[in-house]
Amino acid sequence: MHNDQTTLHPPIIVISSHVVRGSVGNRTVVFALEQLGFPVWAVPTITLAWHPNQGRSTRIVADESQFASLMEDFANSPLLGEAGAIISGYFGDAAQAKAVAGLVRALKEQNPDAVYLCDPVCGDEKGLYVSQEIAEAIRDELLPLADIATPNRSELEWIIGHSLDDNTSTIRAARELGPATMLVTSAHAMMAGSIGNLLVTKREAVLAEHRAVENAPKGTGDLFAAVFLARLMEGLTPDKALRSATAAVFEVVARAVKRGSEDLMLATDAQSIVHPMAMVQTRRLVEPRGGKSA
Repeated sequence: MHNDQTTLHPPIIVISSHVVRGSVGNRTVVFALEQLGFPVWAVPTITLAWHPNQGRSTRIVADESQFASLMEDFANSPLLGEAGAIISGYFGDAAQAKAVAGLVRALKEQNPDAVYLCDPVCGDEKGLYVSQEIAEAIRDELLPLADIATPNRSELEWIIGHSLDDNTSTIRAARELGPATMLVTSAHAMMAGSIGNLLVTKREAVLAEHRAVENAPKGTGDLFAAVFLARLMEGLTPDKALRSATAAVFEVVARAVKRGSEDLMLATDAQSIVHPMAMVQTRRLVEPRGGKSA
């Protein structure tokens, strides 16, 4: 194991989609966190047979009042303070965001050091793939509470309402949005044939790049958010957590594609999550005056 066996990590509450077959949403986040030694309390927002890209499926969404009651049960429990973090992702209903916001506030009351990571799963370069109401609820109810946000560039563009044509505009948008730590996936790469992940804090901006992999399986954003959060909670600095998460995701994706798999092969490639070996190029970006690209 990567972790010192004498070290006990706090539980992490994971709130996202659940698929019966495949490696997206909670299936990916829970697996990655547990591989890295973190107990997980998992809450499904919606249950599907598989990722929607793999075909139509029955959607099982918890009743609004029942989901809210479940969140209240956690919020009112004296055990809630055991948790060290919450990570939220895909939502099946807009009302779920408000219920989760209540849980985040309750956790921070019991454990002021707890971290909330909001992965605003709502769209890609093709546009929103959730309802407008869900996307707005994530933006309005959850992002203001986040310590960390991990949007892809398309999601960040939707949230702020305009395109981000270079890393300078992306850095400025991330800082204006508010979370102390913003990690923008699918950022503008500086090396040809690469994909960039951009870490933005108030003090620095760091770009990590890896070779682009064609036809990558879904679930990479879920995996990235999970590994990044786990590494931070282990005590790594944000830039080192960025490097580790980028390397892990690249390895898992590249191996899956090489085998011809349409899904991330998490069980097979668990060691790539725990001990990634891929080389990742990182560089600190300086925001220039006059609006030129970083």
